[in-house]
Amino acid sequence: MIVIAAIVIGAFLGWRRAAKLGGNRRDRAQYAAGYALAFAVLGLFATIFLDRMT
Repeated sequence: MIVIAAIVIGAFLGWRRAAKLGGNRRDRAQYAAGYALAFAVLGLFATIFLDRMT
């Protein structure tokens, strides 16, 4: 569940960041994908960490 939320948040933040920099639709999509992947990895580590704590 954390990973899915992280992907959505990362995609939103990436899209917003590219829009702020003045990128076109393709730039925004690329930023969204990159941020989504990065946040997914962080979410995966968070999930593993929380699972090991219990």
